[in-house]
Amino acid sequence: MTSERYNARESEPKWQAKWEAAKTFATRNDDPRPKYYVLEMFPYPSGRIHMGHVRNYTMGDVVARTMRARGHNVLHPMGWDAFGLPAENAAIERKVAPKAWTYDNIAAMKKQLQTMGLSLDWAREFATCDPSYYKHQQKMFLDFLKVGLAEREKRKLNWDPVDMTVLANEQVIDGRGWRSGAVVEQREMNQWVFKITKYAPELLSALDTLDRWPDKVRLMQRNWIGRSEGLLVRFALDPKTTPAGETELQVFTTRPDTLFGAKFMAIAGDHPLAQAAAAKNPKLAEFIAEIKRTGTAQEIIDTAEKQGFDTGIRAVHPFDPSWSIPVYVANFVLMEYGTGAIFGCPAHDQRDLDFVNKYKLGNTPVVCPEGQDPSTFVITDVAYDGEGRMINSRFLDGMTIAEAKEEVASRLERETRGNAPVAERKVNFRLRDWGISRQRYWGCPIPVIHCPKCDVVPVPDKDLPVTLPEDVSFDKPGNALDHHPTWKHVTCPQCGGKAVRETDTMDTFVDSSWYFARFTDPWNETAPTTLPVVNRMLPVDQYIGGVEHAILHLLYSRFFTRAMKATGHVGLDEPFRGMFTQGMVVHETYRKADGHFASPAEVVITADGDARKATLLDGGGPVEIGPIEKMSKSKRNTVDPDDIIGTYGADTARWFMLSDSPPDRDVIWSEEGVKGASRFVQRLWRMVNDAAELAGAAPAARPESFGPEALALRKASHGALDKVLSGIERLAFNVSLAHIREFSNTLGDVLAKADKPSPDLAWAIREAAGILVQLFYPMMPHLAEESWQVLGQQGFVSDAQWPQIERDLLVEDSITLPVQVNGKKRAEVTVPRAAANSEIEAAVLALDAVRQALDGKPVRKVIVVPQRIVNVVG
Repeated sequence: MTSERYNARESEPKWQAKWEAAKTFATRNDDPRPKYYVLEMFPYPSGRIHMGHVRNYTMGDVVARTMRARGHNVLHPMGWDAFGLPAENAAIERKVAPKAWTYDNIAAMKKQLQTMGLSLDWAREFATCDPSYYKHQQKMFLDFLKVGLAEREKRKLNWDPVDMTVLANEQVIDGRGWRSGAVVEQREMNQWVFKITKYAPELLSALDTLDRWPDKVRLMQRNWIGRSEGLLVRFALDPKTTPAGETELQVFTTRPDTLFGAKFMAIAGDHPLAQAAAAKNPKLAEFIAEIKRTGTAQEIIDTAEKQGFDTGIRAVHPFDPSWSIPVYVANFVLMEYGTGAIFGCPAHDQRDLDFVNKYKLGNTPVVCPEGQDPSTFVITDVAYDGEGRMINSRFLDGMTIAEAKEEVASRLERETRGNAPVAERKVNFRLRDWGISRQRYWGCPIPVIHCPKCDVVPVPDKDLPVTLPEDVSFDKPGNALDHHPTWKHVTCPQCGGKAVRETDTMDTFVDSSWYFARFTDPWNETAPTTLPVVNRMLPVDQYIGGVEHAILHLLYSRFFTRAMKATGHVGLDEPFRGMFTQGMVVHETYRKADGHFASPAEVVITADGDARKATLLDGGGPVEIGPIEKMSKSKRNTVDPDDIIGTYGADTARWFMLSDSPPDRDVIWSEEGVKGASRFVQRLWRMVNDAAELAGAAPAARPESFGPEALALRKASHGALDKVLSGIERLAFNVSLAHIREFSNTLGDVLAKADKPSPDLAWAIREAAGILVQLFYPMMPHLAEESWQVLGQQGFVSDAQWPQIERDLLVEDSITLPVQVNGKKRAEVTVPRAAANSEIEAAVLALDAVRQALDGKPVRKVIVVPQRIVNVVG
């Protein structure tokens, strides 16, 4: 028996070096085995990995190692999502070049990731800020431009007047720029867009084919694409009230059934009718200027106070020429949605109700809930948006909502004005084209040139990549490329005249929308992809990442793959066959007496349960134990992966991350949990050494027969193989780990009793120990390699094939059946699986519980449903 402890500090670097030297995890594109592509969302090089990275990449690594062992050619690459604002912020704050900051961080994080023992093909590594990568991105942009999937158009954007840059919606906080604090303005600017809306119906319908995606993710995408069926209604305008005799206002509505509840019309501030009215009304112009200072994000608009300005324009109700409806300019209507105009039915829309209550326009309910008296049904502060019957709606009264929608559509389709129907049925999408222009330096340059004579001229392919200048200054607000004295000044490729480069760079979502395809052949210098290779290796079989990327990143990647297909760079539509979103790593928080947060490393916890107490390690001051929250620097409840790996080893960290909770839920980090995982590592190490010693006398050849002990152990071994593999296939890692623990307990019991095992039991112990090592290998690969050697196996366990499951060992010799007496379950009976019905009947009638339930009554019949249930009828 061994007493030696497993030493992770020595073992883990040793095996990592051996794997690297042997190129164990390198993937050959010409490998004839079936491919399996595992990918975790690649990280932004912030300089440090966090525990979320440890969890995410461990999950992917378990899948990669398992599929490799099962005979697949596994592609498991790693790279860096390296462009973006944080590097520019670092340049401004630390006076360092974005490039140097980024590559220093990449080097540091790569070193950290390598200590985790991930089975990555590092030969395929790239960063999106490498010119060798974005050269091909620029080429695809130009290809998209040729086929009409990239265009330049005027768009309304958030503009920070101090930083002199466009802000994403997420960067507008309470109407102000997130960095400068300046009041954000809405500006119309020329922007490059990708025409994702061309694929809106396809992106929506194809979600039904993604059956290995979480339902919640597919629902989020459906809602973002936002297909809606409705009616485009042409409201007549009273020309006497319009600024230039305008005669109609078009509105798209999904609720034409509520037309008789209309109390107002509302148009966006940049609607042509609003602009025309503002030209003659300075107060309206001032109001429009004010609402333009709000960000363009829908959530900002939804939560802002509803404001409107009565233009004096009046619309005519489509079913009643005498019914005049006031037209307002409102801050909650966007030109980008529908037609930039709505009609408001406040009784059945909360936003509209808030608006009319503010401006005292009143409301008329037109849908009454079933069972409610229409004569007493009123709306005050809460709109009713449920089902019901139509009321106060003339010819629609008594209809359901669906019937009313159809009736309104049919009538208005038949009515004409100026040789055109008053309304037409229409399908609308919430999805808008993807604006990719960013006014910043650290991004992929957009490869076009602006010429006074030739307008927009694509950069010739031979001149790609358009690289970023490194001698930039961030002393002035705005885009450093605009301030560069020479970079943007070029000669027009068409006319030879003076011209300027596009100084906007691409949204970093572009960089991450095709990286998975580049990984298939990152050595191709002449094209973004190698068609035979990319078509063989894609789609990604298992993609793993945070749910925060469930909408934009995944949607953009799905669009990009289709656009690459349209331009000849791939031959498929969907990039990710399987998608999994893991939960976060969370930790309780600690607050000191002065109100500041303390880190877990500064705190000592004593006692358990309700008696748990926290004190400061330095000085013993009291600490309040706060709620469990996502690990964050602001709450100081983070744990440094380097500290954990340095103290306990990577395998312990990996095991804990997988064992504590279902992978799609949050995992609560606890020091005791990590210590428990560390103890289990040592237990496995002792068990393997004990098994190796006991199995030393085992025959080389498989025994012809096995006694009861050996047979029971073999059944446990192969049962564990089946259960653990099933768990990994379902990504139920915590379930697989529970089965490994269960099997280790079984093997441990056998080892404790087997002083001098018989040859058949010694053989079964050797088999069981080998199976145990291969079961925990995907989760704890370093310990597995060390254990593999102890067992006398040749080569790496990383190269070993997954053990074959002997299915006949999974069949139980006995079966337990529920027993019902007169329809109620009263007992269970365990009988041989091959027992005849007469044997089962005799065993059932001998049960005390059955006799008591019969209470002396004679048995009329016993019904045996094979392998299912036994019914006794008395």
